[in-house]
Amino acid sequence: MEKIKDKGLSLRTIHIWLIITVVITSGIVIFMTFRLTNTFQRLSEAEELHTELGNAAHELMDASDYLTESVQRFTVNGDMRFLEQYFTEAFESNRREEALERMNVGKNTSSALQQLREAMNHSVNLMNQEYYAMRLVIEAKGYTDYPEILDAVEISPEDAYLSEDQKIRRATELVLNDDYYDQKDRIRKDMQESLKEVDSLMQSVKDRELSTLRREIMMVCIVIVLQVISILVMVRLTSVLGIHPVLKAVDRIKEDSPIPETGANEFRYLAKAYNKMYSRYRTSLENLNYKASHDELTGAYNRAGYELLVSGLDLESTYMMLLDVDNFKYINDTYGHETGDNILIKLVQVLNSIFRDDDCICRIGGDEFVVFMVHSSGMPQRLIESKIIQINDELAKTEDGLPPISISVGVVNGKNVDDVESLFEKTDAAMYESKKKGKHTYTFYS
Repeated sequence: MEKIKDKGLSLRTIHIWLIITVVITSGIVIFMTFRLTNTFQRLSEAEELHTELGNAAHELMDASDYLTESVQRFTVNGDMRFLEQYFTEAFESNRREEALERMNVGKNTSSALQQLREAMNHSVNLMNQEYYAMRLVIEAKGYTDYPEILDAVEISPEDAYLSEDQKIRRATELVLNDDYYDQKDRIRKDMQESLKEVDSLMQSVKDRELSTLRREIMMVCIVIVLQVISILVMVRLTSVLGIHPVLKAVDRIKEDSPIPETGANEFRYLAKAYNKMYSRYRTSLENLNYKASHDELTGAYNRAGYELLVSGLDLESTYMMLLDVDNFKYINDTYGHETGDNILIKLVQVLNSIFRDDDCICRIGGDEFVVFMVHSSGMPQRLIESKIIQINDELAKTEDGLPPISISVGVVNGKNVDDVESLFEKTDAAMYESKKKGKHTYTFYS
């Protein structure tokens, strides 16, 4: 954990996990959608099967009722059309047999099929009674053109001796009496039992498929919620570890400052690399600025630095001091340029030790120096005089092996001039006035 905390999470890792999460969850959603489709299809098929099985059971009953109606009409009025309708339904339309075939769709419908077969058996048994009634009517009417199957029906001796009207009455009784309708009720009861079995079976199938459907819908909802949460988490991590650090980095770059080394591992790496380059750039820039504005020998501001300082001076609160090393040419000629250089270095060191850090020391010529005493509007003249005396005292010491030297100084209060050009001119005039006095002295321009 510490290692992760130090280096940060990787955007590449987050991106990979985001892709993996989206692919997995999308795959699960597609799979669950496929399962939902199958479940819907099974549910629809179950509903269609329920309707088909119910229609099959009703078809058998309708066919049985149609046979009953046809035989009853034939026995009542002897119209051969109804006889033809009866046998067309029984042997050509075959609605009862087709109903049984449609019910035979698998072991799940075996119980309902059994009930329907019993209804069919009762219907077939009832047909024997109907054949007998039709045969009596044919005998009574003397019809000769009738289906051959009725030739096999034998009239009982008792009924054979009945008159034509009695045979018709007997035939009518056979298809209209209580026993006949009891058998019809038995057929209807078997059909209703079959319908109950179908309803029970289909309801069981529907309940099972609906339960599966609800469970799968719940799973899809859970997966979608997890997918959304995962994507939001990944987006949040990407935002926190990638986008926000980049935006902050842009602001810092605009401010020309280092970027915070936070966020994702990749961004931290870039931030570290940038900060290293920035540090080198700032160091190089500072070195360039320092070299451009400072004297290489003494470390004091050079002419360019002087011009920069002058441009921002507050004349009202500044004293300008121009000083020149006395007899510097003689020292160079007598002791050599190396000694002359060391004397200039010593002079700047002395100036730095006596003046404040806010004061600025500039080398504007070979042995000419300027000191800007800033924020000095209330500084008394005697304090400046004491500083000049102290400088000359320090320069007179020879413990460092250098010959004693002195300086001539001109001083001007900035509030006594109108502009920078006048400030320098008056300071220069004051310094040359000190030279005229015999050097090793100072002059305040008034």
